[in-house]
Amino acid sequence: MINVAILHYSCPPVIGGVEEIVRQQASLLYRYYHPVKVIAGSGSQFTEDFAIEINPLLSSRHPEILKLQQDPTENYELIREMSGTILKYLKDSLQNFHILIAHNVLSMHYNLPLTLALHRLASTKDIKVVNWNHDSPYFYKNYPKEIEEKPWLILKKYNPNISYITISPSRAKEFQSLYKTKKEITVIPNGIGPVRVFSLGKTAMRLIKENNLFAAGLLMIQPSRLHPRKNVELSVEVLRAFRDKGIQAKLILAGAYDPHERKTSHYYNKLKDLAESLQVQEHFIILADYVFESGEKMLVDWATIRDLYQISDLLFMPSKQEGFGIPLLEAGMLKLPIACSDIESFKSIAGEDAFYFSLKDHPKEIAENVLEYLGQLVPHRMYRKVFCNYLWDNIYNDLLKPFLEKNVHREDAKSAKGN
Repeated sequence: MINVAILHYSCPPVIGGVEEIVRQQASLLYRYYHPVKVIAGSGSQFTEDFAIEINPLLSSRHPEILKLQQDPTENYELIREMSGTILKYLKDSLQNFHILIAHNVLSMHYNLPLTLALHRLASTKDIKVVNWNHDSPYFYKNYPKEIEEKPWLILKKYNPNISYITISPSRAKEFQSLYKTKKEITVIPNGIGPVRVFSLGKTAMRLIKENNLFAAGLLMIQPSRLHPRKNVELSVEVLRAFRDKGIQAKLILAGAYDPHERKTSHYYNKLKDLAESLQVQEHFIILADYVFESGEKMLVDWATIRDLYQISDLLFMPSKQEGFGIPLLEAGMLKLPIACSDIESFKSIAGEDAFYFSLKDHPKEIAENVLEYLGQLVPHRMYRKVFCNYLWDNIYNDLLKPFLEKNVHREDAKSAKGN
C-alpha cells in the first residue's frame, strides 16, 4: 500500500477551502486503507483515524518567517538556514512515506523557507513530492510586485523532480504558461464527500463500498416487501433494459420479508431466478438477505434506508395494488424523483409530481421514458454530474489512485535502475 502524507500551511479546525480539501483527501485515503499523515503549520488533531503533526515553521503566519520575508534578498542566507531546518524536519517526519502531497505551498508566497525546503526535498528523491496547485498570486493583476524578484521567482520554477497536479483544465494551462513548460500537469478536480454531506452511517457505507454504488450510472431504490403485488419482477426487467442501453444501473430492494405471508419464500426464489436469467444478479441488491463480505448479516434500519434514499437517483414503485404509498412521502421529503405505476393510490399522493407508467408498458419503454423524465429535471442533471465527476470516491478510483501508483512505480523503477 502507498503511504501518503499531505501538507498545507494549516489544517482543520482552521477554516478554509484548502483546509477542507486536506480533511477530505486524508479521510478518503484512510478509507481506502492508505497509511496517512497530515502535516501542517497550524490546526490540531481533528480526527483520531490518522496521524496529524503540527509544526509552526510550516505556517503562513510564523512571526520570524514573516519578518525575514520583508527583505528576502538581504535575509536570504537566514531564509536558507530556516529552509534547512524545515528540510531536516520533513525528512525525519516522512521516513516511512512514499508520496508527499503539498497543497499550494509551492505556488503561493506565504512561506518562502518551506517552498525552498520542498524543492530541496524533491531533489533528494527520498520521497515523491507532488505539487497540488490550487492558485498562484501571479494570476491576478494586483499581485505583490516584490515577488517578481529573486528569491521569489522560485514560485515560477518548474522542477522536473516534482509531479504537478491542478484542479481544472483552465488552471493547468495557466500553470503551464507560468512555468514556461509544455510538460504534463495532471488535472484532478476538487471533490465533494458524500459521507460528510449526507452524514452517511457506517452500515450504508459498507454496502456502498462493497457494491461500488457511487459508480452506478443510475441507482434505483424500491423499499417494498417481498410480495407479488409489489411487482418487483418489473423492476428487475427495467434494470435489464437500462443496462441494455449502456447505463450502469443498479437496483436496491430495501424492503423486508413479509412475516405474514407464506408466499414470500417462493416469490423470493422467483426473483433470484429472474435476475440470474437476465444476468443482472450482480446489480440487484436485496437488503433482506444481504450478507457483508465479513460474513455478517446486514441489519436494516430506517437510518440506513434514509442514507440509501439520499444517494439514489430514483424511487421506483411498480406496485400492482397499494392502499397508500408511504415511500412516496419519504421520497418527497428527501427530494428524490419518483417513477411509479399509475394506480390511483399513488396518483392521489403525488398528483403531477411523479412520473407514471402503465403496467402494460414494456420494460424497455418504461426505461426510455424514465430517462427522458430524469433528463428534464435540471437539479437531477446537476446531481448526476456531481456524482459521476466530483465524488471523492470516484475521483480516487478514476484519477488519484492511478496517479499515485504511476508515480510510486516510476520512482521504484528509477531506484532499481540506479542500483
